Amino acid sequence: MAAALRRPLVWFVAVLLLASSAASARAEPGQVDNLKELFFKLRTCWQPPSPLRADPGIDITVIVSFDRDGNILGHPRITYESEQATDNDRLIYRVAVMEALQRCTPIPFTPGMAGASAGRPFAIRFHNRKPPPQPIEKRAWLIPKIL
Repeated sequence: MAAALRRPLVWFVAVLLLASSAASARAEPGQVDNLKELFFKLRTCWQPPSPLRADPGIDITVIVSFDRDGNILGHPRITYESEQATDNDRLIYRVAVMEALQRCTPIPFTPGMAGASAGRPFAIRFHNRKPPPQPIEKRAWLIPKIL
């Protein structure tokens, strides 16, 4: 009878240990666990240049790799810049991209994401597209009130 009572207790302890180990393996708040979270984290660090300093319609793409600790591995490489960009615009946007990468690193990867992304190149597109202003609707069909 004592063995029958111990068996459910053993199963309960095993399930409890399994649940606690699974909970500890989950990502802590703020840790990057997948590519979507990585790109979201980088997007939050991006501060485009002021429209007074550079054309706001510039796109720029950089290829960057990270190590297991989330630090930049090697030198980021610019692979694309918009055709209409002037030399001054290109320089200002390159500086803004490098500042965004410096603000974001080291990226707090989960152990699984750290192993999966270490040394792999990521092409990250930075752009500063603001939606066009909404046109003001003119109500020509309304007849003005006459006093």
